[in-house]
Amino acid sequence: MYLNEETVNTVYKRTSKLGLEHEHTRTKTVILFRCDNCGELFRRDRSKMSPLRLSNNYFHCCTNCDPKKFAQKKGAERRTIWDKPASSLDDISRL
Repeated sequence: MYLNEETVNTVYKRTSKLGLEHEHTRTKTVILFRCDNCGELFRRDRSKMSPLRLSNNYFHCCTNCDPKKFAQKKGAERRTIWDKPASSLDDISRL
């Protein structure tokens, strides 16, 4: 589950060609997620993700969980939901 977006500033010290030491800052955008499998909070760099996946229309899985096993479980859940005969009067927009 997509929760929010935050920026992280990292300060580095580097030495110039003249021997002077100065600070250098890097700004990185990080996305905070909650795992849809185990519920654990985790972060991922925005630069390493597709912009389409930054919503709750997709499932998000942390590094501790097996994403392939999670995907198979979700597929099995969908098959049980959609396993209906064509003459069924159930409204599929509520599912």
